[in-house]
Amino acid sequence: MSLNVFRRSRRQLTLYYSIIMACFLIVLIFVVNRSMQWAMASEQARELMDTANDVAYAQSFLILHRELLFDDGDDTKSSRDRLFFYVFDTDGRMLNFSRSSFMIEPFILDTIADWKTPDGDVAVFSRSDKGKEAKIMMTSHSIVVNNKRMGRVYVGKDVTALYNGLKKATYMLAVLAVLALIIATLVGHVMSGKAIVPLREAYEKQRQFAADASHELRTPLSVVMASAELLEHDPSITSPFLKQIIADVHDEVKKMTKLVSDLLVVARSENQALKLKLVRNDLVAVAGQTLRLMQPLADKKKITLASRGLKMLFVRADEQKLKQLMLILVDNAVKYTPEGGSVQVLLSRPVEGWVRFAVQDSGIGIAPADQDRIFDRFYRVDKARSREMGGNGLGLAIAQEIVNLHGGKIRVQSEPGKGTIFTVDMKEK
Repeated sequence: MSLNVFRRSRRQLTLYYSIIMACFLIVLIFVVNRSMQWAMASEQARELMDTANDVAYAQSFLILHRELLFDDGDDTKSSRDRLFFYVFDTDGRMLNFSRSSFMIEPFILDTIADWKTPDGDVAVFSRSDKGKEAKIMMTSHSIVVNNKRMGRVYVGKDVTALYNGLKKATYMLAVLAVLALIIATLVGHVMSGKAIVPLREAYEKQRQFAADASHELRTPLSVVMASAELLEHDPSITSPFLKQIIADVHDEVKKMTKLVSDLLVVARSENQALKLKLVRNDLVAVAGQTLRLMQPLADKKKITLASRGLKMLFVRADEQKLKQLMLILVDNAVKYTPEGGSVQVLLSRPVEGWVRFAVQDSGIGIAPADQDRIFDRFYRVDKARSREMGGNGLGLAIAQEIVNLHGGKIRVQSEPGKGTIFTVDMKEK
């Protein structure tokens, strides 16, 4: 499990780093795109407004001096130039022009016909035709002669190529950002692995210590347990006080022995030293045996034990681990069910190839905030009550280890005051 924990932590660190980098790159591309668009648009707008002022002034001069004639020059030059202008009088007659490309001129004239932009403001207009998009940037300026409005100048520029270039530059930035993100993710994965190395080494040392200590404690605890049992049956000890002390020592050593045994199971599972002996087991028989073992404790609390569901249900699993798993779940159910309650083992086959057993009780239930943590080691919902009942917070952690070793799934459903259901799904073969 330790390897999985560190691998999962490394993947999570890499994922978080990648998300942060992706957000940074997206914001960077957006800011760069907007900055380039603003710089381009502001320069083009300044050029258009200057041209509009010049054309309006020139047209005012021509109106005042109609006797002057000017050569229009070479019209082919203006038709190739992306900058264009059109001059209209107040009656809508065209007085002068410098034509744009004939391909976009209908678009320009339609835009002028629907013009609603105030003088001095610059606007960008778009139109798609047969999959091709055209963009023009235009502004207007009124022609005023002797404080009388005589017409309007419309000046614009074909900025399709500029915006296409901006779009291509943005795409290129996006590609570079993806490459940068991939490289950053790989670097982040390597760095997160190096960052976890000291933690992993410390964890391994702690795990090894727990395994060694648990192994070494088993022998002296067995000696103390045997000695306490001998003293309990020694007829020479007649003092009630001494008998009570010996009984207390026996109970505490029993609890300590169980804790050491559980710690050793956890340490071996982390070290992948637990070997499974997979054989065909009848879950119905395992449930019946477990209920018989728990019957004396259930009788003390007047709890009803029962098994329901299929009469035969086979699964390929390690027999000892399967019995331990069933015992942990039923033992927990009995411990946390008040007097007069009930505990049931439900056996079924939900889908082909899978078997299911669930342990349902009418106990105190588990709060939603605790349900995500009950499989953590040494976690106890009610520490005082768990300590009183002899719990050490390892039972459900071991149960989850056993289920994981068999490639199964375990989950809990509970509501405070209405009981709990632990459900285990395991592969049939």
